[in-house]
Amino acid sequence: MQDGTRLAAVDLGSNSFRLEIGRIDHGQFFRTEYLKETVRQGNGLDDDRNLTPEAMQRGWDCLARFGERLAGFNSAEVRAVATQTLREARNRDEFLVRANDVLGFPIDVISGREEARLIYQGVAHALPQGNERRLVIDIGGRSTELILGQGFEPKVMESYRVGSTAWSTRYFPDGQFSKHAFQMAEIAAKAVLDEALNAYRRDAWDIAYGSAGTVGAVGDVLAAAGWPTGSVSREGLDWLQDKLLNAQSADRLRLAGMRDDRRSIIGGGLSILRAVFDLLQVDQMQQATGGLRHGLIFDLIGSTKDQTDVRSKSVQRLVVKFGADPVHGLRVGKVANYLFAQLQTETATPDNPPANLTDERMNRKLNWAAQLHDIGSHISHSDYHKHGAYILDNADAMGFSLSELHKLSLLVLGHRGKLRKLEVDFEDEIFVQQLLTLRLAVILCHARRDPDLNGLVLTRDLENANRFVLGCRAGWAQAFPQSAHLLREEVLAWQKTPWSLALSGC
Repeated sequence: MQDGTRLAAVDLGSNSFRLEIGRIDHGQFFRTEYLKETVRQGNGLDDDRNLTPEAMQRGWDCLARFGERLAGFNSAEVRAVATQTLREARNRDEFLVRANDVLGFPIDVISGREEARLIYQGVAHALPQGNERRLVIDIGGRSTELILGQGFEPKVMESYRVGSTAWSTRYFPDGQFSKHAFQMAEIAAKAVLDEALNAYRRDAWDIAYGSAGTVGAVGDVLAAAGWPTGSVSREGLDWLQDKLLNAQSADRLRLAGMRDDRRSIIGGGLSILRAVFDLLQVDQMQQATGGLRHGLIFDLIGSTKDQTDVRSKSVQRLVVKFGADPVHGLRVGKVANYLFAQLQTETATPDNPPANLTDERMNRKLNWAAQLHDIGSHISHSDYHKHGAYILDNADAMGFSLSELHKLSLLVLGHRGKLRKLEVDFEDEIFVQQLLTLRLAVILCHARRDPDLNGLVLTRDLENANRFVLGCRAGWAQAFPQSAHLLREEVLAWQKTPWSLALSGC
């Protein structure tokens, strides 16, 4: 990445929204601006897990201010993600439609494990290189991420639905502190985190690091009181709990180093941190300067190749885990990419895809859908496309946002059968082209061998932009009667949509 390139990361957390802006200088990122606003969206989920109108408005107002600051940035320079609150919110799409507009950039809702991966990436790049085995902990507003890693590589990642905002609301209503409340909050946190005992056992790591959020708030208070700067100890946690109990309420709490926006949620955060120390046998935790937004920045710096490698590995893991046929998936992908490329350029060949970067990205996603199209076959042969779509909608796949996985799930669901069952935007021309070429590829590869593509040409009708035409060479239909029959069935399927398919010579 060139020196002087501007980069920005937006983190829509459950408690705060953050904007990090900086520039690349000699291959390194240097911050030039940091904005943080306490939005408390995590408190805005009602009993039905819908964001209240007030919570949505607070988020939109903040993002509008961030959007004004990001004016002039291009899409390759900005990454925005949302975490647990929007993972939970049933009406997140309603929020995101306007949020994307006021920010000016798309917001990806990421899975818990993807959040954990990004957190570790941000922490690891801010630490000196070494071979130490790291335990990284990030206690956020509605989730806690635990990661084991070494160097720049995260090895074990998990996200748990326990956070400072949620626990404060549940166990410290009206900001009241009591011994009983702390006991119940710690017991409840341990119940959620109990399954971490085996994966994050004490002999699996050398040093524990705490990233952002609660650990940062606790560390600041302890340092202001004379405890060692940059670390949190068991004794320090006991001291802080005594201070909260003496104050009896958040309103009466007066501690040097305690920010006003942290006072109301410190009880929940402290109880979770104490539970983590007890469960994982942590005696001392170092404060890490890196976090989620820094992980986003390093993803931008690494850009397409590293991120693509992460996604490709995730796809390969899903293929292996669910017993899909990798050879057939690659075959379908090659044919689908060939047909898709024909719609982008008249000069593409099966072994020479277009060089345009946008087309490459679209081809890559189409290829992933092809590799994953039959991952549901071990559950049900007749409805494997439905099961495959369900798997993708509920999978944790590193490198992918939830919306990206949903797009893949729609391609998997739609690669066969009726098209009207798809709740998709048929005005999205790229998606329609991907869907069509994937369906045609599956048909042409129905015998699970490389099809004869000689003379097969897919084009858009010059007189009707919503009409695709698949041309075949003379004699092709007679040589491959079953494929020709399936193609004629495909023509009927597209008649139920705003698009149509016609055959020429097939």
